[in-house]
Amino acid sequence: MCGKYRLFAAAGLSAVCVMFACLGVYAENDSSQAEAVEAGAEEVSEYSLNDFYFDTVVSIRFYAGDNGDDLVDGCRSICDEIENTFSRTDEDSELYAVNHRDTDRVEVSDMLADVIQTGLDYYKVSEGRFDITVAPLSDLWDFKSEQPSVPEEAEIQSALRKVDASAVHVEKEDSKWYLEFDNPDTMIDLGALTKGYAADRIADYLKGEGIVSGLINLGGNVLAIGAKTDGSAWKIGIQKPFDTGIVDTVEIDDLSVVTSGVYQRCFEKDGVLYHHILDPETGYPVMNDLWGVSIVSGSSLQGDALSTVCMLMGKDEAMDLIRSSDSVRAIFVDDELHVEECASE
Repeated sequence: MCGKYRLFAAAGLSAVCVMFACLGVYAENDSSQAEAVEAGAEEVSEYSLNDFYFDTVVSIRFYAGDNGDDLVDGCRSICDEIENTFSRTDEDSELYAVNHRDTDRVEVSDMLADVIQTGLDYYKVSEGRFDITVAPLSDLWDFKSEQPSVPEEAEIQSALRKVDASAVHVEKEDSKWYLEFDNPDTMIDLGALTKGYAADRIADYLKGEGIVSGLINLGGNVLAIGAKTDGSAWKIGIQKPFDTGIVDTVEIDDLSVVTSGVYQRCFEKDGVLYHHILDPETGYPVMNDLWGVSIVSGSSLQGDALSTVCMLMGKDEAMDLIRSSDSVRAIFVDDELHVEECASE
């Protein structure tokens, strides 16, 4: 089975709060009394934003004083801005315009240039396996369809000819950012990075406004602002693949936990599991012994990229990458539900 998974948001990871689609983590509630944002500050209350952005349910909650409602509006504005920039299907978005360009050189916003450059950086780190130009393949493998199917081989081979992140170049000229394309058929898909970027942006905004305790959950991307109001760490459960239970729990304070897994968007055909993590070399879902990877780090964008890269690499090579990275911890769940952890050396 693949599809609906639960997000537990209660003390002790026990009470069901709301059902989400395709989540990889569970986060507990902070039931302690909020005392103050900082020493001597006014009494604070819990504020929250619950909405649908980035193709997932968004849950943001934090503790603030009388300006809490304004901060909720600020978080919503950030989500709107990011959605309007990175959506691949919204005809009014910046990325849609880039993908439907009529020239090989396009001026873009700082935000879009930044995230695309991050994608290109991880393209190099992964030796081409993390490729932000998989949009033609993603369009073929419609995992959101009520009746998904395996594309024809000829269609996959045709799409593969359009997939090559080395054909995209980010350039700066006179304080403006541009994308240069070697191939007119290149299309960009930033779905593997958008939620991580959004979580970091929202956290930076709230911290800049003096918030020191909160939790941002963007459907599998969880980022903690500081600790809970009683000073204890947030407890985040790692979802058991194809189930509603958990296989591991991590405690975080001012860190991010991001999970990628084969169970998040998938379907089964003739006894074969097809999932949304596509191999840009074969055009098919990557096949190895991993069912899920969770990354604990200081940046949700980094966690977004690394969790997908690790899924594409397979456990042994991914562990080498994690050990050589800075301040990163990874939790691997294989197809026999064995859990193995690895951290930067």
